[in-house]
Amino acid sequence: MKFSAEVKASILVDALPYIQNFYGETIIIKYGGNAMINDDLKNKVMHDIVLMKYVGIRPIIIHGGGPDITNYLKKIGKTSKFINGLRVTDRETAEIAEMVLVGKINSEIVSRLNSLNLKAVGLSGKDANLITASQKHTSVKNKNGTIEKIDIGFVGEVKTINTTLLNDLLDRDYVPVIAPIGVGADNASYNINADYVAAEVAGAMRAKKLLLLTDIEGIYRDYTDKNTFISTLNKSEAQKMINNGCINGGMIPKVEACLRALDKGAQKTSIIDGRQAHSLILELFTSQGIGTEVVNAN
Repeated sequence: MKFSAEVKASILVDALPYIQNFYGETIIIKYGGNAMINDDLKNKVMHDIVLMKYVGIRPIIIHGGGPDITNYLKKIGKTSKFINGLRVTDRETAEIAEMVLVGKINSEIVSRLNSLNLKAVGLSGKDANLITASQKHTSVKNKNGTIEKIDIGFVGEVKTINTTLLNDLLDRDYVPVIAPIGVGADNASYNINADYVAAEVAGAMRAKKLLLLTDIEGIYRDYTDKNTFISTLNKSEAQKMINNGCINGGMIPKVEACLRALDKGAQKTSIIDGRQAHSLILELFTSQGIGTEVVNAN
């Protein structure tokens, strides 16, 4: 579809208030889902980030890589098990996760951005103690109603974020690209859910917004009924939906990440559909936005 010069100009003018709103602000992007698999979507996400940078936004990218990790584990005959959306991670799995996240995915994202004339720099939590971590446990409810604490191995939770490093890079016009590997006090590597890392970075950096790319349109009160889509959700409503099971499985970490980011100091959060072309630009620079925004209050 071709647009006239007048229509193109009108689109740019309509975006102006949003560009002004985000100018000079830090935006955290959790990059994951199908947008990391489909090559056309990869290119569109990269171009969105370039545009964000050139209109004065300070983007930080935290990426996942679950499907690639699963594929590599399959090659060596290991089956992935998830509890509450978190991968059970023994030492061998942790080593493979670090290899895939840092050695493959992170370097590819950095290369794509550099090829578009952005100064991107790849990081893991081990770099200058960017992410210090401790072991994370999770809990499940047994059939008799009791809560059982589960050891899921070398899965971490964030203790600290080195904001000095990130601010130094941003001030020097770099785009940090972060693999979600943390380092423990024992120097062990911990695989951390990228949604949680993005939340902690967003909070620590007092980000204007956290954007979580995923493979669904957003949050539904009843995921079997498309008419129950929620465009805006406050923290207390979101927590109730987790508690009553309306939000479950892999969506739990994403919604918990939004809540954590808001509690830690981020201004707003959004879960958006990364399968939609130019989803980042649509969310930031249009009045309608896309996805579900999770906020402190209505």
